[in-house]
Amino acid sequence: MTTKAKNILKTSGILVLGLFLGWLIFGGSQTEQTIHKDGDAHIWTCSMHPQIRMNEPGKCPICGMDLIPLTSDASQSNPNALQMSEDAMKLANVQTMIVGAQDANKELRLNGKVQIDERKLYAQSTHIPGRIEQLTINFTGDRVNRGQTLAYVYSPDLLTAQEELLQANSIKNTQPELFEAAKQKLRNWKIGDGSINKIISSGKLIQQFPITADVSGIVTAKKVELGDYVNRGMTIYEIADLSSLWVLFDVYESDIPWVKVGNKVSYTLQSLPGETFEGTISFVDPFINPQTRVASARIDVKNVDNKLKPEMFASGIIKNNVTKSATKDIVIPKSAVMWTGERSIVYIKNSNSNTVEFLLREIRLGPSLGNEFVVNSGLEVGDEIVTNGTFAVDAAAQLAGKPSMMNPEGGKVNTGHNHGEMNMSNENEMDNSDIKNQTNGSLKKASIDNNAKAALQPIVSEYFKLNQALASDDFKTAKNSSIQLLKKVNAINMSLFKEEAHNLWMNYQKSIKKELEHAEHYTTLEEIRKVDLLLSNTLIDLVHSFKLNNEVFYVLHCPMANNNKGADWLSNSKDIKNPFYGKAMLTCGEVKETINK
Repeated sequence: MTTKAKNILKTSGILVLGLFLGWLIFGGSQTEQTIHKDGDAHIWTCSMHPQIRMNEPGKCPICGMDLIPLTSDASQSNPNALQMSEDAMKLANVQTMIVGAQDANKELRLNGKVQIDERKLYAQSTHIPGRIEQLTINFTGDRVNRGQTLAYVYSPDLLTAQEELLQANSIKNTQPELFEAAKQKLRNWKIGDGSINKIISSGKLIQQFPITADVSGIVTAKKVELGDYVNRGMTIYEIADLSSLWVLFDVYESDIPWVKVGNKVSYTLQSLPGETFEGTISFVDPFINPQTRVASARIDVKNVDNKLKPEMFASGIIKNNVTKSATKDIVIPKSAVMWTGERSIVYIKNSNSNTVEFLLREIRLGPSLGNEFVVNSGLEVGDEIVTNGTFAVDAAAQLAGKPSMMNPEGGKVNTGHNHGEMNMSNENEMDNSDIKNQTNGSLKKASIDNNAKAALQPIVSEYFKLNQALASDDFKTAKNSSIQLLKKVNAINMSLFKEEAHNLWMNYQKSIKKELEHAEHYTTLEEIRKVDLLLSNTLIDLVHSFKLNNEVFYVLHCPMANNNKGADWLSNSKDIKNPFYGKAMLTCGEVKETINK
């Protein structure tokens, strides 16, 4: 082989080797670069804390849950809609429903008592002045009939009138007017002609005259005793006709618009279990009792077989159809609605084959139907709305820069300090209604061990101290209890709560911390009472969720609190000591629920 051929062959070999090495270096780098690029395509977040953003999988630095991939918005059909993965929806317990039209029926529950019909309550008086010589009815509850003798009276005035009658009788032929006047005097004392004729025919004075019943009924009160002196017109017995009675129901101010004359009421009596009665409201009190802050609604009932007795407790239900138009109304659960002062919003779910999107929509609410609302505008039949987990969806929308409850125009929110690759933020705002959205539809519950229950007990005890201070108008103690309560919540060991209980406690902790975040800066009792409205609902749900009570607890209700919308608080006593009004209306309220051990 010639030298020139060898040089060409060597050069070709070097060129091929160079190309191969270049492919290994640059091609491999490109492949590795592509892998890294693909690996960076996912941002990882926490389903319970959407503000967390990480470039790789791991644990949430707040709650320790596994991070999940955050779906890219690149394929999103509506730029204002929030996308959520199926896993994120399950972890946040998001539930939805299809909106339909139905009759808007408001069910109102009333409590009351059986009472005597005032029109059939009679005061039996004596027509004869004198001394009670004999009583034939000696106790209340006895039944009397019209004309029955109730008592005998000795009357000096009546003896004198009888003597005048006998004297007038002896001269009646010459002075008939005097004789007639003597008889009329006795008649004025309710002495019948039969008794008058008996006196004339016998010529003897009647020493004791009977007092007879003017009506039939039951003696409800005995006003005299044997030997008492009575004046003419003085009441000696009270008699009530119990053949018909009233059932008087208490109606709170907020419920008065729903109670009208003619409403049908289905009611039961504690003394007659298993029986249901029906009646029609015949009268609604035009005045509100200034002490109890309730009006009365009356039902007239026939007391067949005397089954009903005055003072029996009654529980009634009124069902009103509040639909005003010919068509049916749209009715949705209260858990689906979020309020921001004047605005009410819901989240609409839109699904396709690839993604699930949620879009905020403002609605206008109509009447409240207990656990539901009538929607006057903003929704149509067939819309799918979020009914549970509404706050989780709203929090994710706010952090993603989508229109949300507190940020209706959308746009990225300030998430606080930037710690490297991880976006940290202040914990999401969550009020009591939002906790109910996530943990309530039927209220979500989770089992915790005795160590976790023991850790939560100081929180409940401090809450009771706070309410006692508010009921006593003690600002200094109420403020101190608020501060201590916040400290005790922050001191809870998160590791005591496992699995679903962990998520529940995270929600309750957020709510309590948010409500008490300004505890050190309170300056008035009213500030603390406004916080206590939300705090009380959170504590009630917490006790229910974790079955926390080692004693009997009571949920007490004040219909006047929260701008006449009503509010509840938790207590370990049935005694009403209202923390929302203090001494101004200390006893305003009632026992709404008993939570047993």
